[in-house]
Amino acid sequence: MQLNPSLTQFESLSLTTEPNPEDGEIDKMPVEIPLARPSLPPSPGEGGIYLVQRGNSLVSQKTEELQKTLLAHRHDRQLIILQDFPDPDALSCAWTYQLIAQQYDIKCEIIYAGTLSHQENIALVKLTNLPAQRWTLQTLKTKDLSCYQGFVLIDNQGTTSQLLSSVQQAGVPLVVVIDHHSLQSELKSEFVDVRPYVRATATIFTQYLQAGLLTLDSSINQHVKCATALMHGLRSDTNRLMQAQEEDFMAAAYLSRFYDAQLLNAILQANRSKRVMDVIERALKNRIVQNNFSIAGVGYIRYDDRDAIPQAADFLVTEENVHTAVVYGIVHDEDDELEVVIGSLRTTKLTLDPDEFIKEAFGQDSTGRFFGGGRTSAGGFEVPMGFLSGGNENSAYAKMKWEVFDAQIKQKLLRLVNPRDNPIQSE
Repeated sequence: MQLNPSLTQFESLSLTTEPNPEDGEIDKMPVEIPLARPSLPPSPGEGGIYLVQRGNSLVSQKTEELQKTLLAHRHDRQLIILQDFPDPDALSCAWTYQLIAQQYDIKCEIIYAGTLSHQENIALVKLTNLPAQRWTLQTLKTKDLSCYQGFVLIDNQGTTSQLLSSVQQAGVPLVVVIDHHSLQSELKSEFVDVRPYVRATATIFTQYLQAGLLTLDSSINQHVKCATALMHGLRSDTNRLMQAQEEDFMAAAYLSRFYDAQLLNAILQANRSKRVMDVIERALKNRIVQNNFSIAGVGYIRYDDRDAIPQAADFLVTEENVHTAVVYGIVHDEDDELEVVIGSLRTTKLTLDPDEFIKEAFGQDSTGRFFGGGRTSAGGFEVPMGFLSGGNENSAYAKMKWEVFDAQIKQKLLRLVNPRDNPIQSE
């Protein structure tokens, strides 16, 4: 079969997905199927949008579905909503979606409600000029949401964003959900691509690129920076590729043609702040170890230092004879007078499912929404304090409040870790 010259970069491409028994036998030879091109001017040097389809593969199916969704929303304005504290995987994928959507004259704004406190996340956004914006709940009140025809959830399913309910109440419809975490709830969206077995959402987006939704060009500075961000996201969510699977390595190999190694190294060399080091020190001091679980409460944390909690969990899990670490604290947002108990879990135990563990430990709120979840080797939880938020001017009261939450969280965790060791003893 004669191949289109624009497909030369795909000649040796092999897209892999988890086997699906309903797919039937997969053809050994790839078949290139041209899709309908959008009625917009092509990108410079773009020869057309094609899919490399292997039989009935999920990658090809989802890429085609996403293209059709984008075609149906040409000229729209969309909001890309990230989790309150976005990580490299979320940031890089949101940027990639924005660049893909531009080809269909869809204007996207990338927003999050929390803050960037991890030094690598700050470096990623600053050094690549990644176009993400912080929208607090107060900011949202000043926005006219009627100008948006849809919103998109990337690397989350809305359960970790304060912005979701306000956007939904404004009548903005959910158009796209792309994530690699376990399904949190039934999602009413035009397009859904949720693959819990994939290690990083960056892998899913790189597969979209490989399948032709955007032709990366190493002469375009923005493409190089976006590829670098994707490589960072992929590396971050696969623990420096040590937990990567074949499709993650395939994605990294593809990105290696475009990313800037020096730029990535600069992002990774960002130093920890003194406040982060203080939180890690607190976690070490306060930790209890039961059945190879290390559990540490770190007290009150400034909102801007929230990412010190997962960094402390990353550190504790490296201790000898510890396979799982859970670190938590009360995060205080002075601007909105809100307090939330936030925790992170890290594990090296292959048989421990962070998503299942956290959901069983903390359960759901009155609306049926889980307080947390996870993916392979990592998870997190957020428990709003509601009526008990604030009022910490009195140090004795603040101490008492922390002790109550600390004991409650330990009780819920130890109920699973070691049921006999309950921190609340009956008389």
